[in-house]
Amino acid sequence: MTTEFILKFAGVFLGVLGRTVLPWLRKLREGKVERFNKRYLYSAAGSFVIGFIVTLTVFPQFEGGNGAARFEDFFKLFCAAFGFGFGWNALVFEGGQWAGAFKNGGTETGDKPEDSP
Repeated sequence: MTTEFILKFAGVFLGVLGRTVLPWLRKLREGKVERFNKRYLYSAAGSFVIGFIVTLTVFPQFEGGNGAARFEDFFKLFCAAFGFGFGWNALVFEGGQWAGAFKNGGTETGDKPEDSP
């Protein structure tokens, strides 16, 4: 495995993880939730797959400046991958919320606003 592949993988993984866990930890601290809902895990898994595929497509071959990769180049790659992971998780979860609303004829899905990550 190359350094760029590891950075892409880690960036997307940590972005999805951050988008899933940080809001849950905040709600846990506030006493709004008691346990981790499995649907967050399903959303995170789908988001990771989509985010990783998009990251590999957008950055098929990473080239550092002047033919040699520098720390700044690797950091930019990691940040971009993190953004893809974080963003895709938000989009997948929101899409699931909208799909549930359409399935129920436009009514609420029964989820409370504090249930969303």
